[in-house]
This record gives sequence, structure tokens and C-alpha cells, in this order.
Amino acid sequence: MKNVLWLALFAGLMPAWSENCPATHPKDASALIQLEQAWAKALERHDVDGVACILAPGFQDADPEGQLHSREEVLAAIPKRRPGVNQLSELDPHLYGEVGYIRGLATLLDEEGQVKAKVRFTDIFIYRDGRWMAVAGQESLVSNPK
Repeated sequence: MKNVLWLALFAGLMPAWSENCPATHPKDASALIQLEQAWAKALERHDVDGVACILAPGFQDADPEGQLHSREEVLAAIPKRRPGVNQLSELDPHLYGEVGYIRGLATLLDEEGQVKAKVRFTDIFIYRDGRWMAVAGQESLVSNPK
């Protein structure tokens, strides 16, 4: 049954995202910036559905320790995140037809506004059915977060 569900998602027979997800995105670099900002805010709110809107089926993430995580693992970890704020900067999107990537810097602040970490990231997106969807991510910890 699980395989049938995945096949239906890939074939577009069932919605892969929450009904609150945008139906379409512009096919431009500003959409990737907006998605990254929405992703960061959804993480702050522990909003699993908000992140699920952005991650494509088959998404994989390589964390700062080099461990690979599936879409399901990434989503399952969201409720366990520590409280804090994700400040994004240096967002640099690039588009190549139906594929795009964005690099940036995420500064993670605790509840008191203290810098806890800085993470350089690259996220890869595909444009499918009028939407940008993240298919892969990679994070690297910046050695001196201050």
C-alpha cells in the first residue's frame, strides 16, 4: 500500500502538500528567496505542514555532520527543534530552466537573541506543475558563529 501511495504522489494523482500550500509560484529567482524565507519561518513555528509544502517527495538533506536525512526524517525532527529564530542572509538564487538552486547563510538565534550557530546552505529546487519544490539540501557549519 505504501508503494501505491508514493506512486500516486509522483504521478500527480494525489496532492503532495497541505491544502494551504500555494498552487503556483512564479518561475523566477525571487520565488526561491521567498520559499527560503517561508521555510525558515515554518521551522521557527515548528510548522511541519509548512515545510512539507516546500519539500518534494524524495527530498534528501545532508546536515552539517554529513549525515543524510530523508524528507520524512526532516519533517519528523521539526517538532523537536529548540526555540529560536532563523535569520537568513546572503541569499543568492540561480535558475537553469526547470532547475534552480539557492545559497545562503542562516544565523540561528536563541530565545534571548544570542547567536547559537551560523550555517551556510545550498538548496536545490525543481519546477514542476507550476511550483518550485526542494529536492536536496546541504548545510555546513560556519566555524566561528560570532
